[in-house]
Amino acid sequence: MNTWGILGIVAQSAGSYVAWVLVGLVVGGGGLYLLERWLGKARLRAARQEADVLLSEAKTAAEVVRKTAEVEAKEEHLQQQEQIRKEAAEMRAELKETEKRLAKREDSLEAKMDTLATKERNLEQAEAKIATHAATLEKKEREVETVLSEQRAQLLRVSGMTAEEARRTVLNALSMELEHEKAELVERTVTTAREEAAARSRDITLTAIQRYAAEHTSEATVAAIDIPTDEMKGRVIGREGRNIRAFERATGVDVIVDDTPGVVVVSAFDPVRREIARVALERLIHDGRIHPGRIEELVEQVRKEVEAEILETGKKAALDASVGGLQRKQLDLLGRLKYRTSYGQNVLQHSMEVAFLCQIIADELGLDGRLARRCGLLHDVGKAIDHEVEGAHPKIGADFCRRFNERPEVLNAIEGHHGDVPATSPYTAIVMAADAISASRPGSRRESLERYIQRLQQLEEIAKVHAGVTETYAIQAGREIRVIVDAKRVDDALAEKIARDVALDVERQLTYPGEIRVTVLREVRAMAVAR
Repeated sequence: MNTWGILGIVAQSAGSYVAWVLVGLVVGGGGLYLLERWLGKARLRAARQEADVLLSEAKTAAEVVRKTAEVEAKEEHLQQQEQIRKEAAEMRAELKETEKRLAKREDSLEAKMDTLATKERNLEQAEAKIATHAATLEKKEREVETVLSEQRAQLLRVSGMTAEEARRTVLNALSMELEHEKAELVERTVTTAREEAAARSRDITLTAIQRYAAEHTSEATVAAIDIPTDEMKGRVIGREGRNIRAFERATGVDVIVDDTPGVVVVSAFDPVRREIARVALERLIHDGRIHPGRIEELVEQVRKEVEAEILETGKKAALDASVGGLQRKQLDLLGRLKYRTSYGQNVLQHSMEVAFLCQIIADELGLDGRLARRCGLLHDVGKAIDHEVEGAHPKIGADFCRRFNERPEVLNAIEGHHGDVPATSPYTAIVMAADAISASRPGSRRESLERYIQRLQQLEEIAKVHAGVTETYAIQAGREIRVIVDAKRVDDALAEKIARDVALDVERQLTYPGEIRVTVLREVRAMAVAR
């Protein structure tokens, strides 16, 4: 049944106005529905047309994309093929290079194998020779053993000795032979050690002398004062000698005024008092006011100045030598050494030289250079007061420094640097060597030519008086005397005795710096003529 039939049935059944209204609404709605459906079909057709257009465009674009992708894929494929060809070429080149290396290694291995094979053949031949030689040696050993057995039995029969007695005899002979060889070995070892020690000590001494550059001249203490005029000399003497007596009483020195024009000599055993007197007298002459009151005043002033200068000199010496920790009294004695001389050599300058030489020698030996320098600086400190205290200057200096708690090495070096006491440390021997170097270097000590020649003659005469001596020679500037003896009258033991006797006579009869070596030469010459 269609729609209109349904509406007629409804209208008939309703029979009212409302029913018709509803029918109208339904009809209107149906019309609207049909209209919308028609419009929808129109839009659907348009949409389909638009979709066809878009699909056509999409197909066209897809075709373009497909073609572009194909082109790019072909290009990438070509690039990959090119890359593969390059890599393949490189791999082929590497394989060829590897094949060459392997071929070389193979050739080398073959050569080594050939060499090894040759060595194996040589080794087999050598082993065969050794085996043959060993068999020969074994055979010879059996023969030798047989011969020795026969000889041993024959010797036993001839000598009448048993095997034990023969063994003891052989062992005793071997023992004596070994003792002789051992003595020779010990002698060679001792001789070699002495030669090496002498060479080493000589090198160290030369190194110390070369490394320490010091002036080769020494200052001497001057005790003569110039007087400008005779009238001033008279004023120095004073009326009836009162000025001279006042000066001598104030200074403790002797003033010698003789006929020598323009000179007054100041004499004193104490070098410090002599220096005070010299400076005071020079100032009095320069000032012109010379009378007892002025003399006492000026001497006291000069004494204070000299004592202050002595202390400053000691401080400067300790500072220059890099020796610290010295007490004021020790510094004062060091400063006093400036006015003390030994054979014209200034003792303070000598102590400074010994200090530096000790450090150089100690450094060469691997010892404490600072301690060695301290030992060298203080070794002659006793000379500053040896005129006030009884005894030799080494003992005086050691006793003085002992009060200031100096180390045992320093005390032994001071007391033993002339061999008065045994050396208990290597620093004593170092100080002895440095002291000898400083005292014996050229120009260090002054001595007249006549006295020098006289001392050499005395050395030779002292040695000539001994029995068996034929010739004597003083050499090395009087530091050594060579004594030649008659080999027929003097044997080795007597030669040793002559050397000791000559050394003792030199010590008793001569005064000299350092030490003198006595060498006795005994020579035996055997000569024969073949005709």
